[in-house]
Amino acid sequence: MIEYSRRLRNAEILLIAVLVSSFLFALFIGPYDLTPKEVIDALVTGTPPVIRSVRLPRIVTALLVGASLAVSGAVMQCILRNPLASPFTLGISQGAAFGAAFAIIYLGAGVLHRTGESLTILNPYLVPFFAFLGSLISVFVILMLSKLRNLSPEAMILAGVAMASLFQAATMLMQYFTDDVKVASVVFWTFGDMGRTTWMEIFLIFLALSFCLLYFIMRRMDYNALTLADETAISLGVNPQRVRMESLLLASFLTAICVSFTGIVGFIGLVAPHSIRIAVTGDYRYLIPLSTAFGAALLLIADTFGRTILMTVAIPVGIVTAFIGAPTFIYLLLRGWR
Repeated sequence: MIEYSRRLRNAEILLIAVLVSSFLFALFIGPYDLTPKEVIDALVTGTPPVIRSVRLPRIVTALLVGASLAVSGAVMQCILRNPLASPFTLGISQGAAFGAAFAIIYLGAGVLHRTGESLTILNPYLVPFFAFLGSLISVFVILMLSKLRNLSPEAMILAGVAMASLFQAATMLMQYFTDDVKVASVVFWTFGDMGRTTWMEIFLIFLALSFCLLYFIMRRMDYNALTLADETAISLGVNPQRVRMESLLLASFLTAICVSFTGIVGFIGLVAPHSIRIAVTGDYRYLIPLSTAFGAALLLIADTFGRTILMTVAIPVGIVTAFIGAPTFIYLLLRGWR
């Protein structure tokens, strides 16, 4: 018991240190060389504007989105009883890509400014709005099927895979019949970028994360009960069906908000919870807050690496997280097979 408490305390201290150091590193490092005094002056006076208008919004966005995806992944792995579950298991990212592609191709909402470098959104809220709608379609279809047919957690994952395939096919069909510039615009949007958000959009993500995280923390003991059989959970006063539906809806909503503003960022919801579960604890009283903190730090580090490794061009964070997450995904598969 003493060893367990010490491990929790050490994990908390380490995560706080990683968060603070990664925040400062991201604030000071970039294409423009600034001294610590210049950064502090920029935060106070707004000059040079690169700190307040570029770096700080990007840093805050990475922290909020990383925390959102990580806590959503931790909750989904519990309610779906699948260690490989994540916010993207249910086709949320593919639905968002379909909505964004529809807005870009048929509504003229965005064009590629320069191939491989940046995407200009002509209407700042049209693409996120349709991406948000597309990401929720899959969720509502699965929720309806679960309500009508009382799907098991395993069947819900299979339904999510089916919805993901359907959205991918629809997106490819739209790309097949459009011009090269719009195809490139759609592809660039799917890479994921923390630099697209404004302070208003950051505030919306913060509100969604605050509300959902509060609910998840209030349900943390119910999640521990759900790791047991449903009959055991019921005997402990937990309604498994209700907790699953509410948690799935909120986790999907939180993910949809993030994806609609930043594009697709994969594997954070898979890597962060499993890292905490393996290294620290599987108790959801601690797993939820620790996964939230680690997901925030992980995405910020990945984004900072992507924008600084090549000073002439920023590598989209979705590519960086894929390189991190794919080996982890394979490791989990092999570990589960043994």
